[in-house]
Amino acid sequence: MCGLTGWLSKHSRTSGDARAWVEEACDALKHRGPDDGDVWTDEAGRIALGHRRLSILDLSPEGRQPMASRGGRYVIAFNGEIYNHGALRRELPDNDWRGYSDTETMLAAIERWGVEAAVRRFVGMFAFALWDRERGELSLVRDRLGIKPLAYGFTSEGMLFASELSAFRAHPAFRAEVDRDALHLLLRYNSIPAPHTIYRGVFKVRPGRILRVRAPHPEAVEERAYWSATEVAIEGQHRPFEGTPEEAVDTLEALLRDAVGMRMLSDVPLGAFLSGGVDSSTVVALMQAQSERPVRTFSIGSPDAGFDEAPQAAAVAAHLGTDHTELYVTPAEALDVVPRLAAMYDEPFADSSQIPTFLVSQLARQSVTVALSGDGGDELFAGYNRHMWAGRVWQAMRRVPRLVRLGLARSLTAVAPDTWDRAFTRLDPVLPAAMQQRMPGYKLHKLAAGMRAGSPLDLYRRLASQWVDPATLVISGREPASEADTAASLQDFPSQMMLLDMQRYLPDDILTKVDRASMAVSLEARVPILDHRVVEFAWRLPLSFKLRNGQSKWVLRQVLYRHVPSALIERPKTGFGIPLGTWLRGPLRDWAESLLNEKRLREAGYFRPDPIRTAWAQHLAGTHAWEHQLWTILLFQAWLERQQIETGPAS
Repeated sequence: MCGLTGWLSKHSRTSGDARAWVEEACDALKHRGPDDGDVWTDEAGRIALGHRRLSILDLSPEGRQPMASRGGRYVIAFNGEIYNHGALRRELPDNDWRGYSDTETMLAAIERWGVEAAVRRFVGMFAFALWDRERGELSLVRDRLGIKPLAYGFTSEGMLFASELSAFRAHPAFRAEVDRDALHLLLRYNSIPAPHTIYRGVFKVRPGRILRVRAPHPEAVEERAYWSATEVAIEGQHRPFEGTPEEAVDTLEALLRDAVGMRMLSDVPLGAFLSGGVDSSTVVALMQAQSERPVRTFSIGSPDAGFDEAPQAAAVAAHLGTDHTELYVTPAEALDVVPRLAAMYDEPFADSSQIPTFLVSQLARQSVTVALSGDGGDELFAGYNRHMWAGRVWQAMRRVPRLVRLGLARSLTAVAPDTWDRAFTRLDPVLPAAMQQRMPGYKLHKLAAGMRAGSPLDLYRRLASQWVDPATLVISGREPASEADTAASLQDFPSQMMLLDMQRYLPDDILTKVDRASMAVSLEARVPILDHRVVEFAWRLPLSFKLRNGQSKWVLRQVLYRHVPSALIERPKTGFGIPLGTWLRGPLRDWAESLLNEKRLREAGYFRPDPIRTAWAQHLAGTHAWEHQLWTILLFQAWLERQQIETGPAS
C-alpha cells in the first residue's frame, strides 16, 4: 500500500519546480508509505509523479516507484495490490522481468493490451496515475469498488492529483476553499460522496473509472467507466443464478476461498481483523483453512458491554485455532484518538466507528503489515437491518394516513432513547433473537424520521441520512442532486437499497474509514469479499438466497457454518461502535461545547447556530438522540480549526 501524487502543467516548466512541489506533497503522504519515496519528472517539466512506498511485494529496489515500463513509453505511480499479477505474467511470457512486483506486471500488461483492456484483467484494489510519454497523456484510474482513493483538482497553472487531499495543500497555487455544496452532503451522509470533496474545484475519481487528460489542456478531462455497479446489478437480475441453494453456497465458498487465498500473498507479516461477526469470521475461517500455521487475528474490546464484541471474537478464534490478540481499550484511550481525527481524515469525515477502526489497526500494526478485513458482506448479501425491515415498514406506512404517521413519529420521539433502551433490555428474555437490537432507542428515533417518506427510495434516503434536511443548517450552497438514480430499475426494494449502499455508503464511508485508519499507522488493509468476481456473483443470486427465513446474509452464513458453529455467530447485529451519546454528555462535553459555541459558529459562517444549539441542548438533556448528527458538525468544526492553523482561514 502506498501514496501517490503528481502535477500536470499547462506549460512546460523547469523540472526543478515540479520536483520541489511533488517532493513536499510526498512528505504529506509519508504515513501511507514510510519505507521509500521518489519523484520522476519528464524532460520538458510538463509532469511530475511522486510516490511513497509501503513495501509489501518485492521488497528490493526493483519494486521502487515511480516505475517506467520496459519499453520506456509509460511511467506509473501506483497505490494498491494486483493479486492476479502472477497469472498475468504467465500471459506475458516474453518479458525480461527485472523483479517480481505487481507494478512491473501492470506496466507490461498495459504495454501489451492498452490501459482499459489491461485494467479489466486486474483483480485487486488500485488507484494509479499513468503517464504516456508517446501521447503526452495522463490516465487516472480507480478500482471497481473504490477501495483505494484518488483525487484531482486544478489551479490556474495546471492539474494536481493525489491519494489524499493533504498533498494538495503543499502546492503554493492551491486555494483551500470550502465547497458549501459538499458540506450539505457531509451533513446528510457523514462523508462526502464522490465525485465531490470538501474543496471547491477538487474531485474524487469515481470507482470503476478511467480519467484521461492531455498536456497542455489538463482541464479537458475525459471520463470513461470500465466497470459499473449499476450494470452489474441489472445484468445479475436479468441473468440470475439458476442452481440450487446448496450449489450457490458451494460456488460462493469457492470464489471466497480463491479471493482470500490471493490476498494472503505477502512478503511481510499478515493477519486479519476479527469481530466475531459473519463477515470477518468467514474471512478468517477461509484464511485458516489455507494456512499451515495459526493466522494472526486482532480484536478490540470495550468495557461497555453494549459495544463489546471481544468475547465473540475470542470464541471464534479459539474454535478456528488462530493466534489471537485482543486489547480492551479504556474510554480514555479511545478519547485520545479524537484530536487526531481531523489530521487522519484529510476532509471532514464523521462515521464514529472511525475510532475503533483506528484502534484495531494500531493494534494489528504492532505485529503485522497487512490485515484482511470483512468489509462488503452487508452491502452484497443484505446484512443491514434496513434491508430486512424497510420494505415491510414501507408497506405498513403507505396504508396509514400521513397525519397519523406524523403523530406516531412524535410519540416515538417523545420517549428518550435511553428509556426505550431500558424497556427493550427488560423484554430481551422474551423477545425472539431477530427482534433483539443494540441501541433500540436510537433506531426507533431513526424510524420516526422515516415516517415522512413519500416513496420507498425516499424512505431509504431518510434512513441513510443524519440531518434529513441539511439546508436548514448550512448557510448558502445547495445539495447536489443524487447521481444514484438507476436503483429504481431493479426488481425489489432490498436490492435497490443494496445497490445504493454499494454506490455510495460502501466507497465513501466504509472503505474510506478503513483506508484512512489503517494508513494512519502504515497498515495495508485488504478486503477479499469485495473481489469483483464475488461481487458479480452476489448480484446474480436471487434475493431469497440473501434474506431467508427471517435471516439476513443467508448464503454467506451457510459458507461460514461449514467452518464455525452457528451458535458462536447467532446474536443481534452490533456493528463497530462507541458509546458516543454518553461520551458527548460526559468526557467529550467540554470539547464539543467549545466547537459548538454559538459565537464560534456564527463567526465561521458555515452553519446557522440555532438548530445546532437546540439539538445540543436536547442531547444533553437526554430527550433526543442527536449524537450522530452532532458528530458531523463537530468533525467539520475540528477539521476547520486544523485547516485554519495550517493554511489560514478557508474562504
